[in-house]
Amino acid sequence: MVSMYPYSISKIANQLIEICKLKDLKIATAESCTGGLIAGSLTAISGSSAVFERGFNTYSNQSKCELLNVSFDDIVTFGAVSEQVAGKMAEGALNNSPVHLTAAVTGIAGPDGGSPDKPV
Repeated sequence: MVSMYPYSISKIANQLIEICKLKDLKIATAESCTGGLIAGSLTAISGSSAVFERGFNTYSNQSKCELLNVSFDDIVTFGAVSEQVAGKMAEGALNNSPVHLTAAVTGIAGPDGGSPDKPV
C-alpha cells in the first residue's frame, strides 16, 4: 500500500522529539477524535520522556471545558470540530502544563457522524 503522505507519523514524531531535545523544549498534546494517537506516537520514541510532558484526551465537550478550560460558549458558537476550539484546546494545554509547545486536534471520527458542513 502506498501512503498518501510523504512522511510517516513515526518519522515526523521522531523529528519533533529530536528538535525539542536540541532546543530543550517540552511538549503537551490535547486530543479529541484521535484519542491519544499523537501522544502515543510521541511516547513510542526512545528518549521522548526528556521532552514529552503530558497529553490531554478530551473526547467529550465536558472534558474540553473541564480539563482545557475551553468555553462552552465557544463550543456552541463554533462547534467542537472547529479551528477556534482546536486553538482553545492548544491554549488550554499550554496554560495547564509546564511546556513550551502544544499540539491540539479535534475532528469527526468516522465512518459515520459527519454532516454536509463537516464531513468525515
